[in-house]
Amino acid sequence: MAQRAMWLISHEPGTLLRGTVRFSRRYPTVEKRAKVFNGATYMPIPEDDPFLKALLFELRLLDDDKDFVESRDSCSHINKTSIYGLPVGGEELWPVVAFQKNGMIYACVPLVEQTLSPRPPLISISGISQGFELLFGIQDFLYSGQKNDTELNTKLSQLPDLLLQACPFGTLLDANLQNSLDSINFASVTHPQKQPAWKAGTYKGKPQVSISITEKVKSMQYDKRDVADTWQVDGAVTCKCDLEGIMPNVTISLSLPTNGSPLQDILVHPCVTSLDSAILTSSSIDAMDDSAFSGPYKFPFTPPLESFNLCYYTSQVPVPPILGFYQMKEEEVQLKIAVNLKLHESVKNNFEFCEAHIPFYNRGPITHVEYKVSFGQLEVFREKSLLIWIIGQKFPKSMEIGLSGTVTFGAKGHEKQPFDQICIGGTAYLKLHFRILDYTLTGCYADQHSVQVFASGKPKISTNRKLISSDYYIWNSKAPAPEPSSHTLYSLPVFTNSPLPQLKKKQLHFKGIPIPEA
Repeated sequence: MAQRAMWLISHEPGTLLRGTVRFSRRYPTVEKRAKVFNGATYMPIPEDDPFLKALLFELRLLDDDKDFVESRDSCSHINKTSIYGLPVGGEELWPVVAFQKNGMIYACVPLVEQTLSPRPPLISISGISQGFELLFGIQDFLYSGQKNDTELNTKLSQLPDLLLQACPFGTLLDANLQNSLDSINFASVTHPQKQPAWKAGTYKGKPQVSISITEKVKSMQYDKRDVADTWQVDGAVTCKCDLEGIMPNVTISLSLPTNGSPLQDILVHPCVTSLDSAILTSSSIDAMDDSAFSGPYKFPFTPPLESFNLCYYTSQVPVPPILGFYQMKEEEVQLKIAVNLKLHESVKNNFEFCEAHIPFYNRGPITHVEYKVSFGQLEVFREKSLLIWIIGQKFPKSMEIGLSGTVTFGAKGHEKQPFDQICIGGTAYLKLHFRILDYTLTGCYADQHSVQVFASGKPKISTNRKLISSDYYIWNSKAPAPEPSSHTLYSLPVFTNSPLPQLKKKQLHFKGIPIPEA
């Protein structure tokens, strides 16, 4: 007897969604049992938004539900039990216990300890009666002595702690939540809440929550038919929570637009208290398909005092932000170069900066340069044997720019000239450096209105995001070039006490020689 998930939904006629999920709770351990018991008939618990839409449709609470729908309204589907089958994503979620009272919809999904096809008799599913008992207990708790919305909100904020005692791991122990509340209040009086060992002190001051999403995109491009280009995004979400109290609770939701790239390989900070099983199992090793979990990604946690990395993730975006080719040929005493760069139409054309660095290793100083550039300006660092193409803050309307020219070098001297074990002869690269503010390549964002804070005072919530280039190479297509051994250029990150995202770099090799950083 256990519950897989539960929801409290306020019915709001006239609004866009016609309802709002006020509280939801999932039990990953029960979900694993459901997967084993149900076998091929198993259907995972959907996210809040599709569940909300499906339930309101089934209960005829959507404003556009005036028409007859045979699957719901025919005589063979008259419902007398408050137990429903919800069509979600082409499958049916059953059994769903749901009823409406005082403008609030109470719903849960009991565990069925057998296959769901054919449907077993309701009387044989013990979790259904337990689900009703739990939902009625929550209803009694919310509305006993409740006088206004403020009191209701206070009681909703108490539910996470109460359910830890009344319904641990989805198994109901006590449907009278007031008993659990009295127990917690008594414990807090007789045994004051202790300061956790990992938390050095408490914050005093104006409450505020800051959320920063940083994505780093890396790429290796070759412009060759026999060598595939590679690219990948690594993301990090950094938080700083200035909240009063010993153990404040915060929930942050990361969302994606309709065409966003799903987040994968998600690693979370130890302060995160629970996670949806779909978040834990989303891996870049698996083939991408339309069924990949695309959020929202919810992270409930008790924040430390200092700035910390809430989570890391990777993502397989369909195209790199900037595509290009680099051609370099040696003609007598000169090098002839040609570069073409194109910004993808889906990428925000508003850079904080954008530069292309073209180094020339194992040669003398630059003595002469003749060039033609279609956009931006070129700077020459003669002693460093380096060209820097300053593209600026925007690409032109065509989204495509080019650079061509010849470079002449003097004789090698004893002074410190750039040396590299890889870039010998025609093996050479161009490296892009850029940053785009208020943008992520996956589309990932943190909605300020979705941040839930259970602490004293109303905090100021601020969010920002940015995309940064990292090891973004375009190799000379007229010569051999190093190739990564796999699509992943970085290993998974390791959590540290540093407030900045830390990536643990893998060394690339070419002919057994490590590639140096540029």
